[in-house]
Amino acid sequence: MTAVRDTWIPPVDKPAFREGVRAMMPMSLAITVWGVVTGVAMANQGMSVPIGLLMTFTVFAGSAQLAVLPLLAVRAPLPVVWATALVVNLRFVIFAASSRRSFVDLTLRQRILAGYLNGDLGFALFSQRFADDPDRGSPVQWGYFYGGALVNWVVWQAASVAGIVLGGFAPEEWGLELAAYLALTAVLVPMCVKFPAIAGVAVAIVVSVVTVDLPMRLGLLVAVVAGVTVAMLAEHLHGRHARRRESTI
Repeated sequence: MTAVRDTWIPPVDKPAFREGVRAMMPMSLAITVWGVVTGVAMANQGMSVPIGLLMTFTVFAGSAQLAVLPLLAVRAPLPVVWATALVVNLRFVIFAASSRRSFVDLTLRQRILAGYLNGDLGFALFSQRFADDPDRGSPVQWGYFYGGALVNWVVWQAASVAGIVLGGFAPEEWGLELAAYLALTAVLVPMCVKFPAIAGVAVAIVVSVVTVDLPMRLGLLVAVVAGVTVAMLAEHLHGRHARRRESTI
């Protein structure tokens, strides 16, 4: 068992692991609501319990799961479904690139597991905690990451499984769609503290409203592409401006 654990998980600092757990715990309520909403949505779309469980354990991305469900319901072509999920999850490429130096020295299996567990909240907390840390890739950083990731994964999966199993008994009048928006807002608002993120969200909102009537929910795809593009461009321009300002000091 120890050999298997060491194969997939790097050495972690236990106090840092507990710190990561404590940092993620206040987010549990929002994660729970989001997970239940996603599970109920899958059940209400007619997914069987085994398929729903398979999806939640392998995909582990509520936004992508909810984005493709309407497409699956209208029998959209699979390339459109795949492209939608890919674009919605493009932000994880940015997350991984930003935290790359902390994980690049790990083995391939350890990096695969870290990539699977990496999420929006975990990345935000990790980036905030180690933004000014000159060390890159230490047991303290790995411990903090896995502490938060474990809480996020366990809470999400438990809530999602509950939603999948009990979804058939939840009436539409419960307003689960509104609950999804509120949960997603609770997750995203703390992350929108810098100009690139704010710019990307603002553009995505405007584009989603303009393209709301596109068939097969393609407006979502267009809005996400526009938002990610603007956020990346704003990040690039902001970084270049910061470097110029530092060179003049």
